[in-house]
Amino acid sequence: MEDEEMEEVDNKKDYDVEYESLLSGTASSSSSSSDTAGGDEIEMSGVSKSFVSTQGWDSEMVVDYRINEEEFHKISLLECDFFIRKPPDPDNDVYDFREMYVTPPDTDVYAIPRVLAPMPQKYIRCSKSDYGCYNVTEPPIDAPRDPMYKSDREIMKVFLTKHYKNRRSGDPEFVLDFEEIYVLDSKTKSITRAKVLVTVPEGRERDRKNDMLTIRDNGNSFKIIDRSQRDDPTTVIEREEWIKTRQDMEKHLRKLRDFSISNWF
Repeated sequence: MEDEEMEEVDNKKDYDVEYESLLSGTASSSSSSSDTAGGDEIEMSGVSKSFVSTQGWDSEMVVDYRINEEEFHKISLLECDFFIRKPPDPDNDVYDFREMYVTPPDTDVYAIPRVLAPMPQKYIRCSKSDYGCYNVTEPPIDAPRDPMYKSDREIMKVFLTKHYKNRRSGDPEFVLDFEEIYVLDSKTKSITRAKVLVTVPEGRERDRKNDMLTIRDNGNSFKIIDRSQRDDPTTVIEREEWIKTRQDMEKHLRKLRDFSISNWF
């Protein structure tokens, strides 16, 4: 029981998850109650001799040593590469956020990334997912069989989502903990913890297998909804296109009148 209480305190120091205020009282009360998400801690033993805690170091400071990249998770983004300490584990999904570096793509000039939120002080299991877009270009055709179009995957952000109770991906009870997501940003060369809004009425006591995460606003807005509230892709696209169409129309009409917002029927 003491281990669970220590994990609870550590999680609260890491970050607070926002629960929608309009939900029933059970959600608000459970947000202040003990966090049952912890409990299955990963033993922090056998630390590498080359381990150097970079917490508290100045952002963007270039270090005067090289690291053994095989001891780190290398996460490649469009404008930089992140290196996060990788403790030995057969599943290769354990992260130690106490030692992190960032470099220009495929170089060995290691600097300290910008850390915009408290990071975990213990090992945690995470699943990695990319957030980006495809850049389609028309390269010059130098040979008859050259492609007419070239598609490049540009990864702007990477999300590291914690495994609920640090369970292995092969565990029958495995599920992702969408309340704890770490965001690596290519443009700012920074890492932070996502601010997640939980709209499920049961709050912390919910069945997390029914969770669905929605990400909007270019990877800046995170919300957990129940899987039953999922919209079909056509509805989502139509809604987003309507918002953009209205904004474009407002921008056009603003040139023709002396007030900013039109009367929409």
